[in-house]
Amino acid sequence: MIVKTIQDEIQSFLVDASNFRGNCDAVYLPEHAEEVIEILKTANESNTKVTIAGNHTGLTGSGIPQDGVVISTEKLNRILEINTKENYAIVKPAVLLSDFQNELKRVGFFYPPDPTETNCFLGGTIATNASGAKTFKYGATRNFVLELEIVLADGDKLLLKRGEVFAEKNVLSLQTENGNILSLQLPNYKMPKVKNASGYFVDENMDAIDLFIGSEGTLGVITKAKLKILPLPSDVLSCVAFFPEEMDGLAFVEEARTLSYSSRIMNSTGNIDARALEFFDSHALDFLRKDYSQIDDNVFCAVWFEQELTAQNEDSVTENWLELITKHHADVDKVWIGIDDKDKALLHEFRHAISSKVNEYISKNNFRKLGTDVAVSDEVFSNFYSFCKSLVEKENIDYVAYGHFGNSHLHLNMLPKNEDDFQKGKMIYKMICQKAVELGGTVSAEHGIGKIKHEYLLLMYGEEAINEMIELKKVFDPEMILGSGNLFEIPVIN
Repeated sequence: MIVKTIQDEIQSFLVDASNFRGNCDAVYLPEHAEEVIEILKTANESNTKVTIAGNHTGLTGSGIPQDGVVISTEKLNRILEINTKENYAIVKPAVLLSDFQNELKRVGFFYPPDPTETNCFLGGTIATNASGAKTFKYGATRNFVLELEIVLADGDKLLLKRGEVFAEKNVLSLQTENGNILSLQLPNYKMPKVKNASGYFVDENMDAIDLFIGSEGTLGVITKAKLKILPLPSDVLSCVAFFPEEMDGLAFVEEARTLSYSSRIMNSTGNIDARALEFFDSHALDFLRKDYSQIDDNVFCAVWFEQELTAQNEDSVTENWLELITKHHADVDKVWIGIDDKDKALLHEFRHAISSKVNEYISKNNFRKLGTDVAVSDEVFSNFYSFCKSLVEKENIDYVAYGHFGNSHLHLNMLPKNEDDFQKGKMIYKMICQKAVELGGTVSAEHGIGKIKHEYLLLMYGEEAINEMIELKKVFDPEMILGSGNLFEIPVIN
């Protein structure tokens, strides 16, 4: 096992994609679960803070230490099994999502969770319940986790299989590998009925494995996972449509969303059923024009969508989409269509380019990222979107707006030019989160809370719920060493 203590050698572990920065005394790079166990035993006995690091692609500081030591999972990077008969794969936590997808594609399968940054580690995606564009059809990572091997703060292990251990109403009991019984009272807050990655997942009679998915490295260290995989579709329709007015693009998304829901209810395979519905406003397009000069100057928004095809429905599905595009005043002759794998890869690149360019801008100007991750219900999303944009425009702050509009999930990224803009942006960010909560939504739909969104989690659930989360954490981590600073400050209560 490699241990790094020279500060010059560990700087890459002290910053993430949001430009959040930290510090630590040492970085451990274990190669086996047994080494993770030994590190945690020692840290627990000495009451040393431990932060679990993935590939530093996070946007909330959850993998960045504030003192203590880091366990980097990067050496735990093997795909142990791909089973195409029973549709599962077994992986170590540091397998790159891109490598995993490539291996699956080679045998005719795919893994639906697809966060923007494909260089993320699979363990990190489980720890944050990551999602991505295909969430509109398939849901987030949680839906694809079948088993987890977890090392607890004292070095004991939990082996969890979906469908085996459930809470009895709000009480959950687990037995560790060493035979210890852990009993806990689940918090009684209600999760919003939207795409959500804020705080611990809790529900009456919940499956125990779901508590650890999205727990942001605060309850244990994932050392192995069994994931559900799916056969590749025979083909995928992938398009970017450009609209002359923003209201046209928004109406297109709303109707495509409604039609997709209807197709699923009716189990219809020949009609519109998007797996991705992604929106880009005029500012996002302006931000991209330097790299994509073919974007017409006379368009004000764009929608990227995908739908899986079969030989039987290819013609009818394509025709239905073209009719919908025309209905909402986009020029079908200017639609970007992915004809082959190379074209489709370029469309994916276009979809992801805006996120990376925003991160580059933030890093270049040395600001922390001010990008919303809010989601609300479909019924109120259009008005909510207008409200958010009006706040930024009133203060004359540069911004780009885009996101997973199929899930009514907005990424509004403010681009401050100076410290005054940044401070105004922070106030606007809070107002947007407040509005989302008022509407029954979430302050974080996919990126999690980490170390930079404590006040918004508090805003969402209240102090009593935060204290209940802390009591839950203490059952698994009595010394409170794991993921210190993630989700909430330690301690909030005595």
